[in-house]
Amino acid sequence: MPGRRWVLYIIKCADGTLYTGITNDLARRVRQHNDGSASRYTRSRLPVKLIYEESCRGRSQALKKELAVKALSRKEKEEYIKQNKSVATKARRHKEGQ
Repeated sequence: MPGRRWVLYIIKCADGTLYTGITNDLARRVRQHNDGSASRYTRSRLPVKLIYEESCRGRSQALKKELAVKALSRKEKEEYIKQNKSVATKARRHKEGQ
């Protein structure tokens, strides 16, 4: 669907593992994960919780970021999340004039 933003997302499963994916409808995709209809991996690790999201310019960029994040170790993923959440928070505060 044209005009929809693509998002890289990371969810934390009930067993503590992290799952990375992309979508153009984040709310629907997280709901699918929790319904057990999104992926075999998360189906047996319910419930899941969204812990990170990152907007991408398009599907191609989202796929490239997904591949890069999936190649990271858990520790590296946690650091990636921490660094990028910090940058996003600073940008949002600057934009809001705080």
